[in-house]
Amino acid sequence: MTDAHAAPPGPLGFGGAPLGNMFDTVDEDTARATLEAAWDEGVRYFDTAPHYGAGLSEHRFGEVLRTKPRDAFTLSTKVGRLLSPDPDGGNDGPFKSGLPFEQRMDYGYDATMRSLDDSFQRLGLARIDFVYIHDLAPDHLGDEWHEQFEIARDGAMKALTRLRDEGTIRGWGLGVNNVEPCERALAEADPDVFLLAGRYSLLNQPALERLFPNCVDRGVNVVVGGPYNSGLLAGRSTYDYAEAPQEMVDRRDRLDAICRRHDVDLRAAALQFCAAHPAVASVIPGAKGPDRVHANVDLMRATIPSGLWDEMKAEGLLPQDVPVPG
Repeated sequence: MTDAHAAPPGPLGFGGAPLGNMFDTVDEDTARATLEAAWDEGVRYFDTAPHYGAGLSEHRFGEVLRTKPRDAFTLSTKVGRLLSPDPDGGNDGPFKSGLPFEQRMDYGYDATMRSLDDSFQRLGLARIDFVYIHDLAPDHLGDEWHEQFEIARDGAMKALTRLRDEGTIRGWGLGVNNVEPCERALAEADPDVFLLAGRYSLLNQPALERLFPNCVDRGVNVVVGGPYNSGLLAGRSTYDYAEAPQEMVDRRDRLDAICRRHDVDLRAAALQFCAAHPAVASVIPGAKGPDRVHANVDLMRATIPSGLWDEMKAEGLLPQDVPVPG
C-alpha cells in the first residue's frame, strides 16, 4: 500500500451496493445484521453512495455505524447525483425497491456541496472520511464523459479539494468502472484515492499496465470494488452488472478448474489476487447477509499455494508480471 496520501484501511472493507437492494431486495433486519457481522469480524472500512437504492444504503449504514465509536471506522460515500422526492422513484438500474427519490446527475461545485450535506443527513453522522466522484466515466456517460469531466474538474474536484484542505474530509477521488478517467484525474488534479470497480480482477486487469504504476509513483491509493466482477467470480451469472458474455463465462470456468485442482475456492483467489498489488489499499466485496460477510473474511484468510498462481500464468490467464499473493 502506498502512503503518500491517506487511505482507507484494508485488506478487507465492506461495499454498500448490495444493501441498496442491488439485483434483489434485502429486508431491514438482514441489512442490520449484515453490517453488525462485518463489524464483529473486524471490518473497519465501509463504502456507500446516494445512488445505492436512492439513499437506502446510506440510511442503513448510518443506522448501524451511529452506534459505533466514530474514530474506530472509516467511511466513504460519493457525489455526482442529487436526490429529489418522487413517489415513483427508487428503481434505478440494478437497484430494486429503493427509497422514493429521483436521481439527477450533477458534477458541479454547488451540487457537490449539497450532495454531501444530504449524505450527512441520511447517515446521521458528522464526519465522512473519503468522497468519490461517482460514475464520471464512459460506461455511464458515453462520449459525454469528457465534457462532464471538465465540469467536475471545475466543480466537484475543486469543492472536494477545498473540503480536504479544510480538514472536513480526509481525501477524495473517483468511484468508477473505467481506467481512463482515473488516468486523466492523475494528470489534471490531485486525487488521494480511487475506487475502481471491476477493472482489476482475476478476469481482467486493464489497470495493471499504466494506472497502478502511476498510482504507486504518485502515492495515490486504490480501493478495488467488484472483486467478483459483480458476481461472475462468486457463482452468479452477471458480469459488469449485466448477463455475462460467454467468453467471460469460459474464462471463469478455466480459472475455477485451476482452483479446484489446488483445492482452493475461486472466490478466495479472486479476493486475495486483488489485494496483492502494492497500489491497493482495500478490497470491498459487498454482502447481502451475515453468512456472506463471514465467508468473505474466511476467503481473504484462506491459504493458497503458490502453484495455483504459477498455473494461471502458465495457461495465459494472468500476465506473467502481475503481483500475486505470497
